[in-house]
Amino acid sequence: MSLIGNLLWIVLGGLVSSILWLIGGLLACLTIVGIPFGIQCFKIGGLVLTPFGRDVEVGRFGVGGLVGNILWIVLLGWELCLLHLTIGLVFCITIIGIPFGLQHFKLAKLALLPFGAEIHS
Repeated sequence: MSLIGNLLWIVLGGLVSSILWLIGGLLACLTIVGIPFGIQCFKIGGLVLTPFGRDVEVGRFGVGGLVGNILWIVLLGWELCLLHLTIGLVFCITIIGIPFGLQHFKLAKLALLPFGAEIHS
């Protein structure tokens, strides 16, 4: 199921979304201050490319991760989280879209708190 889900996801917009996350990560890495944020964009971009069959565990961060997450939330995390939650709710309207909606809920969790989050296969 995860292979078929990932193929459909890539064809229906996952590839474009992943490329945009990678470009955002490259732009963030242009400055020394933005490198940690760029690394998080790369992490999210990898999950956006193939989200089926992978899980996100949030909550293992220290003081640096806490500061990074607070800055992330203030600057752009809450908007990205709301975007993924909205898209996930729209997908969950139909039975066929429920698996895609669940993937957007997973992405919303990562978009809110990326520092210290772990992605498991």
